[in-house]
Amino acid sequence: MIGSLRAARMLSLVAALTALIPAGRAAAQAWRVARTIPVGGDGGWDYVAFDSVGHRLFIARGDRVDVVDPATGTVVGSIPGLQGAHGVAFAYDAGHGFATSGKDGTVLMFDLTTLKVLARTAAAPDADGIIYDPFTKRIFSMNGDSRSTTAFDPVTGAKIGTVDLGAGPEFAASSNDGMIYVNLADEGAIAQVDAQSLRVARTWNLPGCNESTGMAIDLVHHRLFTGCRGTKVMAISSYATGQMLTTVPIGAGVDGNAYDPGTGEAFSANGDGTLTVVRQDSPGSFFVAQTVKTMQSARTMALDPVSHTIYLVGARFGPVPTTSTEDNPRRRPPMIPGSFTLLVVHHGL
Repeated sequence: MIGSLRAARMLSLVAALTALIPAGRAAAQAWRVARTIPVGGDGGWDYVAFDSVGHRLFIARGDRVDVVDPATGTVVGSIPGLQGAHGVAFAYDAGHGFATSGKDGTVLMFDLTTLKVLARTAAAPDADGIIYDPFTKRIFSMNGDSRSTTAFDPVTGAKIGTVDLGAGPEFAASSNDGMIYVNLADEGAIAQVDAQSLRVARTWNLPGCNESTGMAIDLVHHRLFTGCRGTKVMAISSYATGQMLTTVPIGAGVDGNAYDPGTGEAFSANGDGTLTVVRQDSPGSFFVAQTVKTMQSARTMALDPVSHTIYLVGARFGPVPTTSTEDNPRRRPPMIPGSFTLLVVHHGL
């Protein structure tokens, strides 16, 4: 009887302590690397895009975009003819995909079914990130060195116009109401661009955010999540008010961000081999719910919000060479051939 009373008191104490934990913190430690799949192939990589209709991954790989079956890691197709491939976007209504070619400042339009290249249109030097705005039905490339964003017709691939941003953009997100939001990497700021009139509506600063890279958006709560590589934080701002709310710490070398509306979590893919999971305690209050160990160099990501699956890619590298070469002027470590890998991260609940 005494043992039963003690057990009951312990259970009551645990329940009381659990009640003190904010609801957002109770579901931590839910994400895990479920599979690691060899992909192989030569060349580096940049952005990863998930095709929600065809259930494929489009991975920018230097001179091409590889199309990968995420279940097996098999390369099922390729889009050639790029010079410094960076980003991929999908215009499903038009049946077209778009890829940026940074070194020649062009955007390729391809058929989403056949993967055949249909058009190549000049954007601006250093065409990098690229998104589709469903409200205006326009494609937008982010042109880093050119400090601009360029709009394209998703049916013809023709250039519609270019917006001078006054600073170098990295990535962007659409709020599906005629506005897109652009990370200004070299100023630690966000530009709100009217996607119809092609003008900058406003900008706001992100104090404590240097070298902003990836961006994700929460359409319900009007939040933007910006990865800040230089200061190793995620900057969270309100695009409704144009104000930064807070920052939370992340790993080193961030390049990609995502937001899962089903779980209410934001993610930072970090080149140091971690995935930072951020949750909200209360309006304006966020915290790091989990740090998932991934793979060194896995800095870009794509999210399937239906299955709550995150896809990251990375590779293994050899030692830093002792001397510079024509192929490696900055003495960067060489990628080990055949080591390119797909990581599949699942929500564990």
